[in-house]
Amino acid sequence: MAESLSEATPSKAVLPIVYRDEDLVAVNKPAGMLVHRSPLAHGETRFVVQTLRDQLGQRVYPVHRLDRPTSGLLLFALSPQIAARLSEAFCEHRVEKRYLAVVRGLGPERDRLDYALREEDGSRPKAEMPAMAAVTEIRRLDSVELPVQVDRYPQARYSLMEARPLTGRRHQIRRHLSRRGYPIIGDAKHGKGNHNRFFRERLDCPRLLLAAVGLSFHHPVKRARLHLSATLDGDMSKLFERFGWAGHVPSAAIRWEDDEVACART
Repeated sequence: MAESLSEATPSKAVLPIVYRDEDLVAVNKPAGMLVHRSPLAHGETRFVVQTLRDQLGQRVYPVHRLDRPTSGLLLFALSPQIAARLSEAFCEHRVEKRYLAVVRGLGPERDRLDYALREEDGSRPKAEMPAMAAVTEIRRLDSVELPVQVDRYPQARYSLMEARPLTGRRHQIRRHLSRRGYPIIGDAKHGKGNHNRFFRERLDCPRLLLAAVGLSFHHPVKRARLHLSATLDGDMSKLFERFGWAGHVPSAAIRWEDDEVACART
């Protein structure tokens, strides 16, 4: 089996495959698609786990999650043994994750957000849930000012932020950026309705503008660290071009790093 495939998959394939070998597979999940079946998913018929299983003709094992409205890199193991190793790496924060987000306002050049977060699983009132440590590093890559009044200001500013979560709390990036004062566009729960509406109605961009574009982790079998990069979907790519941010659109890429080099870097 070939170790890597480009995102230009055959026409019958539903999910773009970024990387695949005999142990694991990474796909570029579309925004709005649930990872797996859930009691809350009334009326849904398409799920990443079942779609990928049918596409590959074999069982797949999810080792982490992406929110339904978030697009981007999603990793699966192809056996229970590999799933256990990769799940452990995620739990122990040995996987580096990179996200791109479009937010309201002129975001900070760099910041480290360390607001503790309560879990949001819906099983108990938030006040009864323990606050868990959560850390996200953010960096402003670009910004734009539009000559339109969306709220009380005569102009509207938006920023392209890079986010690197160092922990894995539910909705961590969305909640951290909102609490810092820079909510992600399209976030119905933690964002701002007037800005979400502006992007939906005036810019033809109705989705959450958050994408997982990078994953770096030690391969559970090969003696090397694997760096994966995924490109953006059509909605976000068009928006980046419109805002003059086309240079920040990542390319689909695969890079290996020798164990000794990776250890020296860290």
